[in-house]
Amino acid sequence: MRYIVKAVTPSRAIEQIEVEASSELHAHKLVEARGFTVVAIDPDRMRLKWRLQHSFPLPIFCQELHTLLSAGLSLVESLEALSTKESHEATKSMLQDVLGKLRQGQPLSLALETYPDQFPDLFIAMVRTSETTGDLPVALSRYVSYWEQTDKVRSKIINSAMYPAVIAIVGIAVGFFLLFYVVPRFAVIYDDIHGNMPTLSRLLMEWGRFVGEHGFITVMASILVLVGASMLLGMPDVRRKGLVLLLQVPAFRERSRVYQLSRLYRTLGMLLQGGIPIMQSLHMVSGLVDAELRVRLMSAASRIREGHMVSAAMEEYGMTTPVALKLLRVGEKTGHLGEMMDRVAVFHDQELARWIDWFTRLFEPVLMALIGVGVGVVVILMYMPIFELAGNLQ
Repeated sequence: MRYIVKAVTPSRAIEQIEVEASSELHAHKLVEARGFTVVAIDPDRMRLKWRLQHSFPLPIFCQELHTLLSAGLSLVESLEALSTKESHEATKSMLQDVLGKLRQGQPLSLALETYPDQFPDLFIAMVRTSETTGDLPVALSRYVSYWEQTDKVRSKIINSAMYPAVIAIVGIAVGFFLLFYVVPRFAVIYDDIHGNMPTLSRLLMEWGRFVGEHGFITVMASILVLVGASMLLGMPDVRRKGLVLLLQVPAFRERSRVYQLSRLYRTLGMLLQGGIPIMQSLHMVSGLVDAELRVRLMSAASRIREGHMVSAAMEEYGMTTPVALKLLRVGEKTGHLGEMMDRVAVFHDQELARWIDWFTRLFEPVLMALIGVGVGVVVILMYMPIFELAGNLQ
């Protein structure tokens, strides 16, 4: 691991040195061996965090740690085992750093706060609460279950979009093949009869002649346009604006609201079952919803702080569905509000999955029909002059 060492040189100047070492003690010895006096040592957090962002699997870490703790190992022994078997350098360095903090007497939650990019606030809050109750394995199991349920909905959406995306890509490829390869060759054939062509066919053949004369430039320009469009779509602001336009459709807007509420209730349920107070939980989950719902959620939180029932406050500010409202009221009466919130999320996840299946079954044939019509129009326009010529010969 790389360490940033601030040290005093023999000439009494202060320098900042970067060294590769297995631990802070090792880095200290390496710098002192050069004749320097060490003032401070800090791990190169920025590099470590950047590498961990692309490699650290939190759900797997939770599963493995839960298994070791359930087998009777202490927390330190469990982390030592995970660190020993870890082959990724950055992850191993992080686990060793966390172990070092635990040996110094710091609680696990405080040690994990050093790595906010790998351990989100929700996870750290659950760990902190479990430290007071002594049920860390239960908290880990609950977080793994939460992640699996959340990932299941996300995977459902992605998998449903895969087939239409493949169809669209194939359709675009066929269109490019026709426009950049087939049409230019037809244009050469029709050179002698271009005056007798229908207007649309003549325009298509003009495009074919242009591609035939400037093929390389046209292809390169098309590639640049495609690359530019993909880069543009990859920009967060552009995707956000596209999502805003998509949500102007009432059906998509309502499904987006249900999806956000489902994720909100699942997270709230996990936090409440983990022993985190309702007000703290509401503020922690505010980032899971868009700006409009966030304002409503904070308004509902204010009403709850004033002493109103959770179900009444959520209903007042439009943060419920009919099913969610009934289950929340049951949870308040029985004292199992967290469990009822989790059931709300399960119900709406199933409802959303059914809607996705229905929409996919409807959208796929429509997309195939549109691609077929587009390809068919190009083919008909290419053969239209032949049909016209055959009609004139009769």
